[in-house]
Amino acid sequence: MKITFIKPGMGEKKSYDAMEPLVFAILKAITPKEHEVILYDDRLEEIPYDEITNLVAITVETFTAKRAYAIAFQFRKRKIPVIMGGFHPTMVPSEAIQYCDSIVIQDAENLWPNILDDVVNHRLQKIYKNDNLPPLDNIIPDRSIFVGKKYKNLHLIQFSRGCKYACDFCSISSFYGKSLRFRPVQDVLLEIKNLKFNNLLFVDDNIFSNRTLMKELLIALIPLKKRWICQISIDVARDDEILSLMKQSGCLACIIGLESLREQNLVQMKKKWNHQIEYSKAIKHINNYEIMVLGTFVLGYDFDDITSFDEILKFSIKNKLFLAHFNPLSPTPGTPLFDRLKSENRLINDPWWLNDNYKYGKAMFKPAKLSSEQFEQACFENRKQFNSLSSIIFRLFNKAHLTSFANFYFFLGANFITRKAIRFKQGLSLGKQE
Repeated sequence: MKITFIKPGMGEKKSYDAMEPLVFAILKAITPKEHEVILYDDRLEEIPYDEITNLVAITVETFTAKRAYAIAFQFRKRKIPVIMGGFHPTMVPSEAIQYCDSIVIQDAENLWPNILDDVVNHRLQKIYKNDNLPPLDNIIPDRSIFVGKKYKNLHLIQFSRGCKYACDFCSISSFYGKSLRFRPVQDVLLEIKNLKFNNLLFVDDNIFSNRTLMKELLIALIPLKKRWICQISIDVARDDEILSLMKQSGCLACIIGLESLREQNLVQMKKKWNHQIEYSKAIKHINNYEIMVLGTFVLGYDFDDITSFDEILKFSIKNKLFLAHFNPLSPTPGTPLFDRLKSENRLINDPWWLNDNYKYGKAMFKPAKLSSEQFEQACFENRKQFNSLSSIIFRLFNKAHLTSFANFYFFLGANFITRKAIRFKQGLSLGKQE
């Protein structure tokens, strides 16, 4: 049997900074050898709809749902079964099942061999659901499926799934609940030792969810001499031993969800604990270990007004953040935030991810203290000003950014890629019809 994996793009434009879709390397690793597997990445290449295949498997996020449904339509009209998985089908299964033959709710690894047996025996079910989330051991992603693809020279690695926090806007806790699962450190090391590139991105939602296991991983990474980035909670700034091990093991930068400078917003998003840490001191302390900080902010909570944007912009430049993401609040289905805004009749063009009027950067909801137009423009202006040439030059002069050629090179590369992406994505329509 031939299986076609597809990673849908967000819109019409092809990407210049796409990274490996790790999910398909994982599925390739557990696909029985008698099956042929091929990947088409819609972000990089055209999809050959007339190529003979027996099953199409598509991973779907909310921002790519519209495009995924259009792709599925093309295969289904050719009588090829389509199965969808990922965050979006898990959060809105009643919607997703209208556009495909089958969906997977939650993780797919332990279900995948049975799904393939069902396809071979012509008994594909409408819904496959995990009653118990599977362990993460004994799976080494098979990256041979990426050969010939023009991805960034950066490998995606996963050590854990889930997060110990449950923020109001985040789909992670809605997807995994309170579950926290970790791969054995030896499995991670075996995977990393065989990788082509030295640059790694840990895609864990919060790699600091279990201090003991993180410490074990960091110690094991030291002799491999890799360079890596991770997502981590700001409370790591209180842990000098972990920060020291991060530096020794090759950590270049960490992504930290700062979210807001206003305590009322942090309370509303169920992240009040963030405000118990002085952001500026925490950033400086992490920088002192020669680790760069990428700060992410969520703009548009109910206690934000027009002055919030200027406060966050000035804070991000003053503290010489490596990068800052000024994310307009995006209510995604399945989250408490989405349900609250829907109940308050504040959603715009619901469901926005399928609406032809929605374009990237547009407001998806009615802010409490701003007009939709003010909100959209303020987010865009923050992005432009933070990534201006004068800002990049000013922020470069930070000990963490200049401590090594690797940090210096990575700082400049990431900043200029981000600078280009601002206008590349702004106003982009979701989806693409064939």
